[in-house]
Amino acid sequence: MIFTYDELKTNVGRYSDIQKEILTGKLIPLRRGLYETDVNASVKYLAAKIYNPSYISLDYVLSAYSLIPEAVYSITSATSNNSKIYNNAFGCFIYSHIPKSVFSLGIKEEVEGGCSYLIATPEKAMCDKLYSFPVVSNLSELTALLFDDLRIDEEELLNLNKDDLLRFAKLYRSKNLNLFAEFINKK
Repeated sequence: MIFTYDELKTNVGRYSDIQKEILTGKLIPLRRGLYETDVNASVKYLAAKIYNPSYISLDYVLSAYSLIPEAVYSITSATSNNSKIYNNAFGCFIYSHIPKSVFSLGIKEEVEGGCSYLIATPEKAMCDKLYSFPVVSNLSELTALLFDDLRIDEEELLNLNKDDLLRFAKLYRSKNLNLFAEFINKK
């Protein structure tokens, strides 16, 4: 169960000495002022609680859908707030900024172990990832970014929903995503 510092202070009977509870492992710090009591809590559930609003996206989702070959050990999320990184006993949580105008598109709610969390579709994660990269100048540079730098599996990329990719890409108002839409239209 997640508690804020204020909740712990008002619940004096159970957690009267916060530092002692941390040292004994009864409280696990997630970030300043936020604590978890369950050592087996789902990192997917924790991701949205650590920094809100956010949803799991980017490398984590691209790896889960075999779009990139690498295993991803950090929980990567998109947020309409500033980018942040939090390290705690549960792992590394990375939050990348995306525009508010596209935040609620292409995400779904999933439930795991009785806890719900938001996660991007692979199409949305692809767009979030391209938005997070420095701007490329042309299609040739975008192709190098996709297949050399990110090592995107072209077959998996072409299996994604083209209509969603094009719809999302347009809304980011980003040169990378405009070039990506041009790339998708040519395939």
